[in-house]
Amino acid sequence: MSIKAAFRAVTVALVALTLTACSGGVVPEPSLPPETIPAEYQVYYSQTLEWTDCHEDMECATAVTPLDWAEPAGETIELALVKHQASSKNKLGSLFVNPGGPGASGVNFVADSLDYAVSGAVQKNYDVIGFDPRGVGASTPVVCVDSDAQMDEFLFGASETVRESPEWFAEREAASAAFAQGCRDRTGDLLAHVDTVSAAQDLDMLRATVGDRQLNYLGYSYGTLLGAIYAENFPGNVGRMVLDGALDPSSSSFDVNLTQSIGFENALRSYVADCLAGSDCPFTGTADSAMTQIGQLLAGLDQSPLTASDGRVLGADSMLTAIIAPLYDKQAWSYLSDVFTAVYEGDADPAYGSVDWYYNRTESGTYSDNSTEAFLAINCLDYPVKTDPAQWAADAKVLAEKAPVIGPYLAYGDELCSNWAFPAVMTPQKVTARGAGDILVVGTTGDPATPYRWAQNLAAQLEGGHLVTYTGEGHTAYNKSNACVNDAVDGFLLRGKVPASDPQC
Repeated sequence: MSIKAAFRAVTVALVALTLTACSGGVVPEPSLPPETIPAEYQVYYSQTLEWTDCHEDMECATAVTPLDWAEPAGETIELALVKHQASSKNKLGSLFVNPGGPGASGVNFVADSLDYAVSGAVQKNYDVIGFDPRGVGASTPVVCVDSDAQMDEFLFGASETVRESPEWFAEREAASAAFAQGCRDRTGDLLAHVDTVSAAQDLDMLRATVGDRQLNYLGYSYGTLLGAIYAENFPGNVGRMVLDGALDPSSSSFDVNLTQSIGFENALRSYVADCLAGSDCPFTGTADSAMTQIGQLLAGLDQSPLTASDGRVLGADSMLTAIIAPLYDKQAWSYLSDVFTAVYEGDADPAYGSVDWYYNRTESGTYSDNSTEAFLAINCLDYPVKTDPAQWAADAKVLAEKAPVIGPYLAYGDELCSNWAFPAVMTPQKVTARGAGDILVVGTTGDPATPYRWAQNLAAQLEGGHLVTYTGEGHTAYNKSNACVNDAVDGFLLRGKVPASDPQC
């Protein structure tokens, strides 16, 4: 995926709060037969996790995994986990949960938002496990900057050049090259191994360490790509898998950028229509005229930015992030109206409140995690990018045509990864997961970040794919939309029952 900072990419920031310290007990070694594990991997698959009390009623552990699965006897890294124990005596095993990103912390998601992540019935019947994939959060992390001030400069540094001028391109090239080199210098060899295929191998190892013969898994957003790649590589180990807010593994970097640009453009239009139908809307006239007003606002900020009370400059790029963040959830649309109203009055602070939520930046100006760094690092390995500036310009024209308001500010997203120290290791392709059995794919018709057609595509690609459609707005649907979706997902996770056809929730 490619939309962030000057390279603007949409990250999934469901919840990312601070991990607290852990202490306390041990569980027995898992019972997975050692003969099912390649000999060179046995030391990892048969390791004993020491679970210790943390987060009031949960347990934490750290697993060890190879830096490079092709060299299992080499350097190792750590993976952080948190577990909420099932209350049922007849529990169904473990359910691994990934909130997306890439770069979002599964440890924080489960520890701080368990009720948001899964239903009470699932909590009762499964040990719910959150994990930070390699490079993310409390696991051995990707590090690209030395200070919060450096991250601020990368994300929000003001430019006095004219968009798409030679000076603008030169400035971007210098910034992307410097950031990429910073990631290489500070992260070391791990930077070459934070791809999703390696994360899927880690996930299979974690499955074994908790004693499960099959992986039960709930993935949101990017977590659906991780789940699909797992199912493709370990079809015989797939248990009950739910993929909500699906990515299409066959999509290229530009396909993702274009589809998301259109998705957010459509979501912005839906917001505008809803706003105009209510009161205290900062826009007047029709939806078309309001979209024109927003386009003019972005263009105006590109020429004459506002300055927030903390000194940060609000140009078009940061304003776009402030717009995108509330579009993830319809309940946040009223806040988006507040952002627009304030900006029209010359106040940039509410916009930066939205931006800071998006980047997990605290009121004190610190960053609560490394999600931005991990997001970029993982995507640069997962998606091959174009390196020809002429092709970038051609793609930019397509973005502007297909998403006239948002598209112009989402162009040239390949520049950062074209400077990356390591080439992409994945190639976009269809995933069939032949032999994996039933997999539930949930798609929301108005999802801007992972547009509905991706869920349709993934469900069709998977040999055992079953689509559950939620007609509505927002990003992902399980446990946050309606009973129809919840019943379909819980029915599958708890009883292995798949809908006979798409329930059209």
